[in-house]
Amino acid sequence: MMNEKHISVLLTESISSLNLKEDSIVVDATLGYGGHSSNILMRINKGYLFAFDQDSEAIRHSTDRLKNIGTNFTIIKSNFVKMKDELEKLGVEKVDAVLFDLGVSSPQLDDADRGFSYHNDARLDMRMDKEAKLSAYEVVNDYSRDELALIFKKYGEDKFAKIIAKKIVEYRKNKPIETTLELVDIIKSAVPIKFRLDKHPARQIFQAIRIEVNHELDVIEPALSQALDLLNVGGRCAVITFHSLEDKIVKNYFKKMCEVDPKVKGMPNIPSSYLPDFRLVENKAITPSEEEINNNPRARSSKLRVIERIK
Repeated sequence: MMNEKHISVLLTESISSLNLKEDSIVVDATLGYGGHSSNILMRINKGYLFAFDQDSEAIRHSTDRLKNIGTNFTIIKSNFVKMKDELEKLGVEKVDAVLFDLGVSSPQLDDADRGFSYHNDARLDMRMDKEAKLSAYEVVNDYSRDELALIFKKYGEDKFAKIIAKKIVEYRKNKPIETTLELVDIIKSAVPIKFRLDKHPARQIFQAIRIEVNHELDVIEPALSQALDLLNVGGRCAVITFHSLEDKIVKNYFKKMCEVDPKVKGMPNIPSSYLPDFRLVENKAITPSEEEINNNPRARSSKLRVIERIK
């Protein structure tokens, strides 16, 4: 079931950072349950919103929510890495703003049946797109020990990656690992008790599996490239991230796009053709206020970065 109390993270900061006008053409690359999109739609009564999501359940909910505000929107069931192709099909070549809210949404986490949570028992799944072939079940049961250790280390940054991978492979020799809590018990058995006190031992492993299932990190830079290509001069792209791996990709890509061509860097009177097409709206990431963190603890790790096309 959808959690009606779902709170959009960095809502005020992200919407204001887009510098919207009433006739803005906007892309919400991560529709989710419509928190950001509904606020965007309220501000662009003469503009248009294109929103992307691959979760049919989220699309159904958000369609009803947005219809209560206006009809000037189109929802596209697709991963945002196909943004440019999907918009071209609709005759859209340029936009004024793009927003990304990366990672899994709170309703997906809260829906026990989706298999994202390590607190509730469910079949191992974790697919944002329920029609996708790869699920957490295949990752946990079919990947080799080395493959599991690699994703636990790379995407979960877990210090016990190799031990946990070994335990999983040993366990599944007798039977497949089918549920989330079954996997949690295996992870707990691999982690020393003293390391279970500060945080849940399965948190980073579940994050790693979820990222692998949904190819979350692989699509960020290609999608950002498309978003920046789509922007009109003066247009902005805002990205909300929730962990260091996402933020590092966004930070480095934005930095690269705002740098002077290295061939002429340091020269006096650099020709405009060698100057960057973009600027950072803020040099540092925008983070949530203490008040927001108190009201919504899931906002704690979030960061917002914003870039603007200047020529």
